[in-house]
Amino acid sequence: MSNYNAELLKFLDESPSRFHAVANLGKMLDEAGYKRISESHEWDLEAGGKYYVTKNGSAIIAFRIPTIPFKGFMMSASHSDSPSFHVKVNAEMENADGYIRINTEKYGGCHMAPWMDRPLTVSGRLLIETENGIETKLVYVDKDLMMIPNVAIHMNRNINDGYKYDPKCDSIPMFGLKEAKGGFMKAVAEAAGVTEEQILGHDLFLNIRQKGFQWGVNDEFISSAALDDLQCAFGCYHGFMNATESANVPVFAVFDNEEVGSNTKQGANGTFLEDTVEKICAAFGVEVASAVANSFMVSADNAHAVHPNHPEYADATHRPKMNGGIVIKHGTRYATDGASQAIFAAICKKAGVPLQYFFNRSDLAGGGTLGCISISHVSLNTVDIGLPQLAMHSCIETGGSLDTEYLVKAMTQAYSMSFTETNGTFTLK
Repeated sequence: MSNYNAELLKFLDESPSRFHAVANLGKMLDEAGYKRISESHEWDLEAGGKYYVTKNGSAIIAFRIPTIPFKGFMMSASHSDSPSFHVKVNAEMENADGYIRINTEKYGGCHMAPWMDRPLTVSGRLLIETENGIETKLVYVDKDLMMIPNVAIHMNRNINDGYKYDPKCDSIPMFGLKEAKGGFMKAVAEAAGVTEEQILGHDLFLNIRQKGFQWGVNDEFISSAALDDLQCAFGCYHGFMNATESANVPVFAVFDNEEVGSNTKQGANGTFLEDTVEKICAAFGVEVASAVANSFMVSADNAHAVHPNHPEYADATHRPKMNGGIVIKHGTRYATDGASQAIFAAICKKAGVPLQYFFNRSDLAGGGTLGCISISHVSLNTVDIGLPQLAMHSCIETGGSLDTEYLVKAMTQAYSMSFTETNGTFTLK
């Protein structure tokens, strides 16, 4: 197992929720000497300084100021959230047969069937009343706490012929028998080391208990929850950290709520990135519009590999393979155009990283990314890329064991380069 795979799987295992993922990234930045700054205060930035800022505990932007005058930004953007099930307030439900169940709603385009018949727990954040105010506390209940049971085939004999899952019924996890009543928030509070009375609010999501792993006769594959999109966040982070200085400000951004449209303060359709760019420019007397015009963004969100059992779902001439390199994503829902493809291809060529290309099959609608959304606020050249994977939006997703390192190498090269544009001529140095 390469160091990147081992470290990625550890990062995934320690990041059961978006809040844990951003906290872990913040801890890594702290250890690397980055200074945490606050949106609610003025920024006293210095040349050569290293900084990061968070929003909602679920989005983060890190950046470095070059020691030489900067002309623009080199950015990456990925997201912290994954399709799952959101635990509702007043979650316990008792039915006439004495079962205590936990009320949930689907979050994002969740593939429901793989969640059945496996141990589950919850993680996320609690908002706690303290003498200092309302504070955030992360929580992960380290216990096989719940399960969503399938109906026996004797009672649903047509399930193998196709089944329409009902989220208000089929995805409700069983927590215990009637004696367990009142135990859910008690278990959550105990795991967080607080009392139930202190909890004023929460954002809790279901998690599978299975850890990530590497597999295959030649260890070709990695599988885990949340490869989409923490694999890209992890790869871009290491590229950001490995890079050498250029005349561009390197910016590493991870947003939340991409899976539900990004329309939140911590999502790409908020002003988090725009505000950050404006504050950096203001601190050094740089015109925002000129700096943005001399900037480039890599929108990194995983891509579909051609499926071994259903190759017919892939486009005839665009069939990405795991371990085949980074995928440049094209289509009406992506930000990639010929110019941004060429720019990123030049970066990957210099880095020695193979490329693949993706279009959806013309009669199948694909998912979108945060690329087009973010550039509606910060208008810059952007390429949509991803690492090829199988079972996207399942609770266990599969990718190639070589591809994370390809992304690290490409982003190390990207972040080490200066980018400028003059009337359609693009320069990378």
